[in-house]
Amino acid sequence: MVPSSTQKEAPQSDTPTFARYATEDFVQGAGVAIFHIASARVVVCSAVDRRVGKYYFLPKGRRDAGEDTRAGAEREGYEEVRREQACPQPNPHPHPYPAITTQRKLANKRPPAQSGYRNRVLPLPSPHHQPQAHPRLTAPPTTAEPIWIQLMPLARNTKQYLLFWYIAETLPPSAEGALETGPDEPYKTPPAYPAGLTLAERVVQEPAGYEPRHHEGTGVDAEEAAYESRLVGVEEAVGLLGGTDGVMADVVRRGWEGIRLRWRMEEEGGEVPERFESPEQLAEAKRDTTLRSVRGEGS
Repeated sequence: MVPSSTQKEAPQSDTPTFARYATEDFVQGAGVAIFHIASARVVVCSAVDRRVGKYYFLPKGRRDAGEDTRAGAEREGYEEVRREQACPQPNPHPHPYPAITTQRKLANKRPPAQSGYRNRVLPLPSPHHQPQAHPRLTAPPTTAEPIWIQLMPLARNTKQYLLFWYIAETLPPSAEGALETGPDEPYKTPPAYPAGLTLAERVVQEPAGYEPRHHEGTGVDAEEAAYESRLVGVEEAVGLLGGTDGVMADVVRRGWEGIRLRWRMEEEGGEVPERFESPEQLAEAKRDTTLRSVRGEGS
């Protein structure tokens, strides 16, 4: 089971409301919880404020102009973290599934260096209200929709910030090489999570003891250069984030629960099928069955 502290009461959505903002009065951003599935850990960032001391958060930031929100979340996860000097702590809790192990070896101690984790959004069986693309013949069992949305005032309450939270995973070693860039080259978007790839198959793409790579020099400004990050167990992450922002703690909770649910679905069904019957397809089938019954046709 997931550690007990992840079962804290989750924050509740606010009452739906009406609001309107012209283009010069709002900013869109994206944040991400990046999981290393094999070791049941998630990336948590930290910084020091002179008034409140050290605080913890998930990677987040404004999306670039013309950038897709999901791509912005992945990029922020790469740019807005820096490695802490202390080693990541081993996960002290047994993994919920035997095929996901905690074989990871502790990384060697390294001095702080501005760096980030490459990542990609992870499709999960999470509830949402977005329609399927036309023609709506099938509904995929997993999606990479935002897990939370936050609205926050900016610039002394003169601008509205819309923040979309996503769930992602660290990249396998085979995907890292093609994304290498030089100091003055633009960020490269990682390939999407492959359709039909189970989480168990994804885990074995990493050698025993593999530690997700931290990339040096990824921050884009002085503020990000002061951030630190580390991979921590799910329980520890929820504890660190719960005192600063209930939504961020719930992003981690929901992300890990979604990973566990997808893993269970794949174990019980062999794999997550790429095509499910959609509500429209089921309604059409029901209508045809009713018509055949009225006409007295056999099944």
